[in-house]
Amino acid sequence: MGATVAELIRAVETADSKGAMIVAVNQLAAAQDVAAIPTLITVLGYNNPGAAVAAVDGLVALGHEAVPALLEQIDGYNYGARAWAIRAVALIGDPRALPVLLETTKEDFALSVRRAAARGLGTIDWAKLTSDQAVSSQREVLAVLIGAAQDQEWVVRYAAIAALEGLARALVKPETQKPPILACLDQVFHRDETPAVQARACRALEVLGEPS
Repeated sequence: MGATVAELIRAVETADSKGAMIVAVNQLAAAQDVAAIPTLITVLGYNNPGAAVAAVDGLVALGHEAVPALLEQIDGYNYGARAWAIRAVALIGDPRALPVLLETTKEDFALSVRRAAARGLGTIDWAKLTSDQAVSSQREVLAVLIGAAQDQEWVVRYAAIAALEGLARALVKPETQKPPILACLDQVFHRDETPAVQARACRALEVLGEPS
């Protein structure tokens, strides 16, 4: 018989080395129990990237149930925990995270966090919103991603292009919102200074049926 969730939580709380912490968090994450959410979120604030990655994986596996607690963490003062929490909500794709993903994509000082947030904007589960809500939110996401496609860091631009492709395939009103996406992708393909970003824009155009 395997360990209970309570025992797995205690193992995380009593881990006496970084290696032991990583093992304990991986085991707790593998349990996929909502009772683990508070502990997994606490781990995000530890100075242990390996444990944080395992905690993010566990939270993403729990999906939408983990989102409210993650959003509370994002409002905290621990920047490291906030960055990991943003990665988690970006991977989950819950529309409740839209405000923080939009703000982070535009304003966060860390390029890796801007990249994660931009990627998350391309994988939102729009079915969880009404049609009107989705149209309005997609308009906001489009504006932010077009801005991110001009970010000074190429990895953020790359993520924004991938997200624009994802958004284009999920549009509620493609007749009005797809043309500016295609125009942005075409501009990036012809003008971006980074070959990898140009190539990603070219791929997006091909996927969307608009060869460059």
